Amino acid sequence: MAAKITSVTTYDIRFPTSRMLDGSDAMNPVPDYSAAYVVLHCDDWPDGHGMTFTIGRGNDLCCAAITAVAKRVAGREVDGLLADMGATWTLVTGDSQLRWTGPEKGIIHLAGAAVINALWDMYGKRAGKPVWRLLADLSPAEQVALVDWRYLADALPPEEARERLEDKASGKTARIAELEAGGYPAYTTSAGWLGYSDDKIRALIRAALADGWTHFKMKVGADIEDDIRRAHLIRAEIGPNRQLMMDANQVWGVEEAIANMRRLAEFNPGWIEEPTSPDDVLGHARIARAITPIPVATGEHCHNAVMFKQFMQAGGMGFVQVDSCRLAGPNEILGVLLMADKFGLPVCPHAGGVGLCELIQHMSFLDYAVVSGRFENRVLEFVDHLHEHFIDPACVKSGRYLAPATPGFSVEMLPESLARFRFPDGPEWAR
Repeated sequence: MAAKITSVTTYDIRFPTSRMLDGSDAMNPVPDYSAAYVVLHCDDWPDGHGMTFTIGRGNDLCCAAITAVAKRVAGREVDGLLADMGATWTLVTGDSQLRWTGPEKGIIHLAGAAVINALWDMYGKRAGKPVWRLLADLSPAEQVALVDWRYLADALPPEEARERLEDKASGKTARIAELEAGGYPAYTTSAGWLGYSDDKIRALIRAALADGWTHFKMKVGADIEDDIRRAHLIRAEIGPNRQLMMDANQVWGVEEAIANMRRLAEFNPGWIEEPTSPDDVLGHARIARAITPIPVATGEHCHNAVMFKQFMQAGGMGFVQVDSCRLAGPNEILGVLLMADKFGLPVCPHAGGVGLCELIQHMSFLDYAVVSGRFENRVLEFVDHLHEHFIDPACVKSGRYLAPATPGFSVEMLPESLARFRFPDGPEWAR
């Protein structure tokens, strides 16, 4: 008898990171890193674990949306779902009535990401491969078939995408071996949270330098004079030759962003991230022109692949920051990776929060293995918080992610963590 998805369980998991101001920035001063977490239960198959990310209030809304979206796959045969993951992506994201409440954006799309991530986790476990290797081992034609090209083909026709993948295929085996031996370059945000004291920033930077980190990111945007003071502090610690990126988390208007970055230019920032509203494609393009040669990075709040297409076409994005829980899983991210390669833009994903490092590392490894084949100007964010709650946590050594080797998507949480941090009745919150 064919295995089916028998039931779906959601968990509202919240970690009280606001107590220590971990994750604090100008837009989000007191976040509680949270996971709207889903388990797809199967008979005679490994369960699939997935999630989307929030920062506290509203996580329950995402859980409710996951329950609604997961009805699209509940009761279905697993073999049929996994045999054509392109069609399954359309099934999960294509409910006509749910799309009215958020067509590939908002809570419904976040829920779609959680369900798609859980299906890929199930697929990887069944195949005995980490998801990045599962995806990399597909043929170019199979990889292209994962992507919904309906709204992207004007920028990159699927036939051209397949040809670009075929051109890279001859070096894939060597690149995979290189990744497994040496990992993927990373940068750290853990020392740059806006709510940290100067002494804490100094201590964390010195510890990071001792561990081999060369790329750092600081939060800006609450007060320009304080931004300048903290940038002086961080530059004094890391020196003139290491990379310092800045992240405004959307708080500035366009003119304000231009004025502030002209003042912060003395610190030679590697990029300014989300300098204004994440929906303002033309505003980002104007900022990019005005502050050149400082690049603009954005994407963690891009609703869908269509927005990435428009940012690339308009020149509003110098670094592409995909997020495994904002876009609906590997299918949609792969489409963005392929467009970024076409436009000659480096992909440096967003990976702060809980579970994001675990998920998105697979897509950076895939990008190098089969899409871009490049490390130049590419670094993957790492935030050293909450990894201890995962069975197969992301692992970083000397400023590089080590290649995930355990079958699945690396996002399965420990049962005791699910129990302890369940909101509102888990022990961490009930007390």
